Amino acid sequence: MFSRLRITLLCLLLGVWSSALRAGEEETLGPGDSVRVAVSQNPNLTTETRISARGNIWFPLIGDVEIGGLTQGEAVTKIADLLKQGRYLNDPIVTITVLQIRSRQVSVLGQVARPGRYVLDDAGTRLTDVLALAGGIAPDGDSRVTIVSASEGGAVKREVDITRIYRNSDSSANVELRNGDTVVVERAPVFYINGEVFRAGAYRLAENLNVMQAVSLAGGVTPRGTERGIRIHRRGADGSLRDIGAGMSDSVLANDVIDIPERLF
Repeated sequence: MFSRLRITLLCLLLGVWSSALRAGEEETLGPGDSVRVAVSQNPNLTTETRISARGNIWFPLIGDVEIGGLTQGEAVTKIADLLKQGRYLNDPIVTITVLQIRSRQVSVLGQVARPGRYVLDDAGTRLTDVLALAGGIAPDGDSRVTIVSASEGGAVKREVDITRIYRNSDSSANVELRNGDTVVVERAPVFYINGEVFRAGAYRLAENLNVMQAVSLAGGVTPRGTERGIRIHRRGADGSLRDIGAGMSDSVLANDVIDIPERLF
């Protein structure tokens, strides 16, 4: 009875150990990760270190070991094999504990204060979190950002309107980012206004903007100007430039050039 109980307990322990090992092996080690490497009954070999940019760590007796890109189980096997090959230990039992994961990163590009690569938090990192780390969207940045994710079928792009998160309190738009994602913030679309307005130039294109609002942004029509005969120069999908007559209620599109004419008399 006692022997059967011992065998049952041993099988249960082996099952738990095997499950834990499989779960650990799912994690791939990478540059920046901090790890603790220990060898059973050899406390003097215990090493806490960070994986270098080349994917290496330094371990006593065997020196530099490349473990970047390996799972924890693969790294354990490699270090144990090197200890045996060097005849330092006959049958070493090696364990690796990940102390901090810094290899899971996302890239933030485009119109932000600090473009670069940022580490994902173990508890999960949302879109607004990484934009805050990058210093926020620049004044000339678009409120619609693109998230590019890798998949088996190729790159997948998602567009997220940041205003939905802040103005509409839409938490579903604040997506959680994954390792390898790239967040791209393009320059905000603009339009141009010339002629008889007080402040001619380029302006950020607001949603559903019309000619009247565009003229208002430019300070209004000068005494020499007129609201009649307004022209919009607009480039079509085929690249051709069109000259369109416009009224004050007509919509303004990205890269439109609005001309406010001078009075004839």
